[in-house]
Amino acid sequence: MATPLESRRIVIAGASSLLGVELKSLLEESRFAASDFRLVDEETVAGILTEAGGEPAVIQPVEEDSFNKAWLVFFAGSPAFSKRNIELARRSGARIVDLSGEFVGQAEAQIWLPKFDGLASSAFRLDASVFAIPSAPAEIIARLRVALRSLKLSALTAVAFQPVSSSAGKAGIEELEAQTGQLLSFQSLGKQVFDAQVAFTLLDRFGVASNQSLQSSLGILRREVRSCLRNETPFPALQLLHAPVYYGTTVTACAFLDRSVDPSEITKTCASAGFSITADDAAPSNISSAGETSLQLSAPQADPSASGAWWFWSAADNLRLPAANAVKLAENLLE
Repeated sequence: MATPLESRRIVIAGASSLLGVELKSLLEESRFAASDFRLVDEETVAGILTEAGGEPAVIQPVEEDSFNKAWLVFFAGSPAFSKRNIELARRSGARIVDLSGEFVGQAEAQIWLPKFDGLASSAFRLDASVFAIPSAPAEIIARLRVALRSLKLSALTAVAFQPVSSSAGKAGIEELEAQTGQLLSFQSLGKQVFDAQVAFTLLDRFGVASNQSLQSSLGILRREVRSCLRNETPFPALQLLHAPVYYGTTVTACAFLDRSVDPSEITKTCASAGFSITADDAAPSNISSAGETSLQLSAPQADPSASGAWWFWSAADNLRLPAANAVKLAENLLE
């Protein structure tokens, strides 16, 4: 006889995306390894042969019955893909977990992070029908904000650096790789994805002909952070920049705290909020955080030119962290 987990159908919508692949891998290593997996995605990638639960599987296009009998639906593709298919998923009666950012901030969507509601001003509800998992930079900023609450925080500014794997997935990685080779060999640049030079370049926007938008991503980031913080004030000022790297997100932040605060107290409160404090000789980076589910944070640095100002530097895996959080949520929904 099938066990309850074996009889639960899990649909990964956006299964071919980098985030979808990471999510499937973690689910297969979890308590859900024996579940009935269904993989769906855009029509342009339908038909790709992969595996799920140790068995061959083909990614299917979304059809009328794609979500039938599903217990849980994960949206791991683009926001537009999630928006087009949410109604079909709702009709199935399944619980929905969104990692695309499309539903964050909507009244029906419950934001969720592990062990965060004890830090935030209000508890997370597990009886919601739609959940939103924040991105890695949003989690960094939200946890830093609540950590500093007790230290008389008067202002917080954060700049997140977005890798091409978050901006445009596999296509973004391929264009960054191609541009790097083209620049080193003095060839003309291909700009089909970003309509801009993204190799060796920091940007606050892509070209006007690009389907990718840093401003749209920044809007999602702001909604994610606001949903995590609820009515906490002051709300952090945020910026999002393109970084010419393949994977991993980094965040730099400046906080104005009580002038009498001790650096050890700052470090302690950040650790209690979920950060892994790195040694002085091991600065966090997109490389050091690869494959990790922790939020790496270097020891805070005082700014001698501004009284009460402290600088923070943090890094996290932009794919593994939210995917791992989504799996933890699913495990909580079993209880």
